[in-house]
Amino acid sequence: MVCFPNAKINIGLQITEKRPDGFHNLNSCFYPVGWSDVLEIIPAQTFGFSSSGLAIPGHTASNLCVKAYDLLKRDFDLPPVQMHLLKIVPIGAGMGGGSADAAFALKLLNDFFWLKLPTSSLENHARTLGSDCAFFVQNKPQLCHEKGDQFANVDLSLKDKFIVLVYPNLHISTAEAYAGVRPQKPEIDLQKALKMPLLAWRAVIKNDFENHLFAKYPVLTQIKNDLYAAGAAYASMTGSGSTLFGIFESAPDLKNFFDDYVVWKGQLS
Repeated sequence: MVCFPNAKINIGLQITEKRPDGFHNLNSCFYPVGWSDVLEIIPAQTFGFSSSGLAIPGHTASNLCVKAYDLLKRDFDLPPVQMHLLKIVPIGAGMGGGSADAAFALKLLNDFFWLKLPTSSLENHARTLGSDCAFFVQNKPQLCHEKGDQFANVDLSLKDKFIVLVYPNLHISTAEAYAGVRPQKPEIDLQKALKMPLLAWRAVIKNDFENHLFAKYPVLTQIKNDLYAAGAAYASMTGSGSTLFGIFESAPDLKNFFDDYVVWKGQLS
């Protein structure tokens, strides 16, 4: 059985306060995009996990797909399987690639073993694996708050808009990103801002990580400027970086742009 864990973008990211548990509360709109990994699960005599594509740091036991299996095995005594992950979405790039892998592993195992877990149960399991893992259970545009693991419906469709994602081969850790941000009450209501025309977003919808990370890594500023130069109606950094995205009304011509970086482009749904 095969699935395709996809990435997401953050449209706006407001860091509102630091929590007693050391995490931060935030407001953001998560929106799924088509850049995807490939995850396969087959029956096996003993459990195994393998990967290809981009190198995944850390030990196998710490991989989120393995943790997802261990979590369900603990609760449902699952038989062994062999899991293989073709890693395509860049790691540490602000697109939730690892979180998507974990959530899709839960969903795939749920289907594979006919566990019949409802969405709410899958989301609760996903929350134990990472702050934004639960988003990928429903995998639809949602307003996210608290740690990024609580959701509200949002009336937003970017269907048929074009998106360009640019990864500048720069890994920014979550700790580095949060070290330079100062939590504050947002100046705008994100849900109201999202109802504005796309061209108006540039002035009102911000990612709070951009100020200090752009000052530290000028390449990020240059990429954002180039996305606008290429015709983007709206451009931003996603998550805690370092990927930037541009949303376009029509298919963009990227000739002379981003030759040195990893680029994915497609249509939103």
